[in-house]
Amino acid sequence: MGNSYSDEEISEIHSTAHYEVVTNRSLPLDYHGIFSLMDDIFTHLLELTTYISHRFIHFVENLVLQDVSWCSEDSGVNPAVLEDCPSSSTSYIGDTSLGTPGTKASCYRNESLVNKKFKVIETYYSYWCDPLIFQGLTIPLFGLRLAWRWALACCGYSFYCIRCAQARFLSITSRVQKTLRGSSDDIGWLQHTPEMATVEDGTARFLGMLECIRNGEHTLPNSFVYLLIPGLFSNHGPLYFVATKRFFSKMGLACHIAKIHSEASVEHNAWELKQYIEELYWGSGKCVMLLGHSKGGVDAAAALSMYWSDLKGKVAGLALVQSPYGGTPIASDILREGQIADKETRRIMELLICKVIKGDIRALEDLTYEKRKDFIMKHKLPDNIPLISFHSEASIAPGVLATMTHIAHAELPWLPLFKLGCEESYDYVRSRLQLPVVMPISAAMAVSALHLQLRYGQKSDGLVTCCDAEVPGSVVVRPDQKLDHAWMVYSSWWKDSSKPDACEMCEALLTLLVDLRKMKQQERERAGN
Repeated sequence: MGNSYSDEEISEIHSTAHYEVVTNRSLPLDYHGIFSLMDDIFTHLLELTTYISHRFIHFVENLVLQDVSWCSEDSGVNPAVLEDCPSSSTSYIGDTSLGTPGTKASCYRNESLVNKKFKVIETYYSYWCDPLIFQGLTIPLFGLRLAWRWALACCGYSFYCIRCAQARFLSITSRVQKTLRGSSDDIGWLQHTPEMATVEDGTARFLGMLECIRNGEHTLPNSFVYLLIPGLFSNHGPLYFVATKRFFSKMGLACHIAKIHSEASVEHNAWELKQYIEELYWGSGKCVMLLGHSKGGVDAAAALSMYWSDLKGKVAGLALVQSPYGGTPIASDILREGQIADKETRRIMELLICKVIKGDIRALEDLTYEKRKDFIMKHKLPDNIPLISFHSEASIAPGVLATMTHIAHAELPWLPLFKLGCEESYDYVRSRLQLPVVMPISAAMAVSALHLQLRYGQKSDGLVTCCDAEVPGSVVVRPDQKLDHAWMVYSSWWKDSSKPDACEMCEALLTLLVDLRKMKQQERERAGN
């Protein structure tokens, strides 16, 4: 059998194979790197094997056609005549009486020879060109390719699991670090901010005024309305500011306790206070002096910051008593996102505040460092209003931790009181109708203050650190007496006559506030002249 391909056809075949296998089919490396490269190599090997098998089958087919043509010429059979012969008339094969060349019998005899040739060629063709042979060549490559892809998938899944584990580990590490770090970077941020105004120490003046008040010199004028603003959870403390209000009322001063929902957000209470102040101003014709304790001071400062255009000329001054103006680490550590068990802790607080107390979780959330930073940067306090910041330090002595020093009293409102002629007898009857209520507030505040001292190294009253209670641009009062966060608003059953009580403290603060107002007015008059 001769090869029917010329040199030009062979070169064309090689160039085509080279173009298809190498040039056209080669893919650039993708991000899988060596894995993608190996997958491409297996793909190229399969394509090359398929291409060679197709070419070889085509080559054998051409050889068969050439053998058929050669057999026809060697037997003297005209291909045109062979096409006219019946394909299934085998009864004439071997009949020599019809063997004249060119006749029909000769055609059948030659057909028998051709059929024998075809059987030999068909056997040769089926042996060499059977597709199973080439499938036997390609099956190992398919297996290798499948095995490689399976290994690649396993490696990819392993890398995915490693990345997930790494991300999980980093997340846990970040949560642990954030939990351990707590509020270390946030405490005292007001003093670390350059644009914040400096504070002035007014402790000496305050102590002098407090000594005068204890000696019977009460100089608090009646030309103002004094508004006491309670703090968080005050609605559930019926004794909140009660003794202080009665103390001022006995001196003939107009004193009120703001009836606001203390468990509401700061912005909501700011709007309520704005309306409350306007009602007092228009009802009495007097300016209002504000004294806010804890969150009440924050609510009052927010009212002045947000609605100063409406309250200008109606508010004479503001004293913030133990108020977390910059934030408190207690609220931040409870509600900080990204720490361990942050979602569970928030659910518990939402259950307690929203369901049990019927309040708003924003009341506590607004006291976090994050919320306070955002609010203070947006709303600035007015510059021309007298401000006082009062903060204290709770005692962490073992005696305070072991005992319950605060025992408050509750009145029996359902029993009618009748005056028996003199004020002394009325007070005596009222005191008999007061029941002692055990309130271990001092012990709880001492434990909290000890916790803040050990964890952050900061002095506090149990809830608010001293540096976070100092309002920029205010006069700061730092008493030397150890006072916890609840001391200023709850009266004690046992009183030490040698030390000032909460009522005298509040009077001294408001007296200092009135004095600051006079000084600012004098400064404005000098500047005007």
